[in-house]
Amino acid sequence: MKRAKEMLSAAEGNLEIRQYKTSLNRSYYAIFHAMRACNILKGFDSSKHSGVIAFFNKEFLKEEILDKKLSIIIKNSSFLREKSDYDDFFIASKKDAMDQLEHARLFIGLVDTYLESVE
Repeated sequence: MKRAKEMLSAAEGNLEIRQYKTSLNRSYYAIFHAMRACNILKGFDSSKHSGVIAFFNKEFLKEEILDKKLSIIIKNSSFLREKSDYDDFFIASKKDAMDQLEHARLFIGLVDTYLESVE
């Protein structure tokens, strides 16, 4: 979770200096590392994003350990990260970055609460 929170802080900083694509990227990675923090509790990690996401969805959302609505945040953040990283003509807006950051904060908060409950 330390890494997730570092990425969240970086997303905030990038937003402040109007680096919206980078902020989208960092918000996604905050979510990604929070998923990895959960997954490792069940002994799972993967070098592939799809593997991390699939395991998290199966073990934590489908089993209703965490709110299933988080899957929408994961899907949207992944989509925006890919667009901002790989689509040369994608223009990230301030609103995109602000919304994504807010979703990442929500995600991190819910995962943090869950992890504290299982310690």
